[in-house]
Amino acid sequence: MALQNIWFLLWGLLWAIYFITDGFDLGIGSLYPFLGKSDADKRTMINAMGPVWDGNQVWLLTAGGVTFAAFPLVYAVMFSSLYTALMLILFALIIRGVSFEFRHKIDDPKWTKIWDTCIFVGSVLPAILFGVAFANIFRGIPFDQEGVYQGTLLTLLNPYGLLGGLLFLLLFLQHGSLWLSVRSQGPIHDRAVKTANGIWPVLLVVAVVFLIATKFATGLYDNYLAHPVLFVIVLLAVAGLFGAKVFLSRKEIFKAWVASAVTIIGCTFFGVVGLFPNLFPSSIDPAYSLTAHNASSSPLTLKIMLFVALFFVPLVLAYQIWSYQLFKDKIRTEDMMY
Repeated sequence: MALQNIWFLLWGLLWAIYFITDGFDLGIGSLYPFLGKSDADKRTMINAMGPVWDGNQVWLLTAGGVTFAAFPLVYAVMFSSLYTALMLILFALIIRGVSFEFRHKIDDPKWTKIWDTCIFVGSVLPAILFGVAFANIFRGIPFDQEGVYQGTLLTLLNPYGLLGGLLFLLLFLQHGSLWLSVRSQGPIHDRAVKTANGIWPVLLVVAVVFLIATKFATGLYDNYLAHPVLFVIVLLAVAGLFGAKVFLSRKEIFKAWVASAVTIIGCTFFGVVGLFPNLFPSSIDPAYSLTAHNASSSPLTLKIMLFVALFFVPLVLAYQIWSYQLFKDKIRTEDMMY
C-alpha cells in the first residue's frame, strides 16, 4: 500500500515538473505571433527556449512511462479513452519540434511563415488540451466496468474541461512571458514584461472561477475537507501567484518566474491530492474508477522501479538544473543559432 501511495505522489510530481519546464516553452510558442514583431524577435523567442526545450520533453516521457510501468491498467484505459486528444497533443509537439529546425532551412518568407504558424499551433494546442484532459480527469471520465470509453472528443469539451484548458493556457502564457523576459533584452523584453503584467489579472480571475467550478463539477474538495491541513497546497499556489506579481512589480524577473513555477506546482498538486486515491475516476459509476491501489503493478515491480527512480530522477534533475544555469544569460546576437 505504501509503495502504491509513493508512486501516486511521484506520478503527480513528474507531471508538475513537466508543466514547469515545458510550460514556458508552450507559453512562448503561444505568444510567438503576438510578441514576434520582426524576424530578430522571433529568433530571440526561439533561442530563449532553444537550448532546453527538447530536454524538457524528458519529463513528459517519464510521466507517461511511469503511468505505463506503475499503473498499466490506468495507462491502457487512459490512452484509449483520451486517444484523439492525446494524439493531437503528440502531433502538435512533433510539428513544433520540426518547425524549430526547418524554418531557417530555406530563405523564403512563405516557407518561414508556414513553420512560424506551426510553432504557434504546436504550442497553443497542447497547452489547451493538457488542461482539458486533466480537468476531465478531475471531473471523471465516462468509461464502463470494462474500461471502454462511452463518449467522443466532444464529450471532453464540456464547460469545466474548457475552463481547465483556459487555465492551463494562461498559466503557460504567464510562465512563458516571464522566461522570455529573463532571457531577452531591448524592445522584446519590454513587451514580454508588459504581457506578463497584462496576463496576471486575467489568470487570477480564471483561477478563482476554476476553484469555484471545481466545487460543483468534481469531488476534489472531499479530501481537503476531510484533512483541512491539505489546504496548504491551495495556499502555496495562491502565494506563488501573488509572489509572481510582487516580484514582477519590483522588476525581479527571475524570482517572478520561480514564483510562477511554484504556482504551477501548487495547481498540479491541488488536483492530484484531491484525486487520491483515484488516478482515473469513472463518471458513470465510482466503482469502475481506477485507483492507485486497484490498478498498480505488483509490489516487486514497484519496488524495483523505486530504486531506479531514486537514482535516475535526481540525476536527470541535476543535469537539467545545470543546463538551465548554463543558458540563463541574456541572448546576444551571436547566440542566434536557430
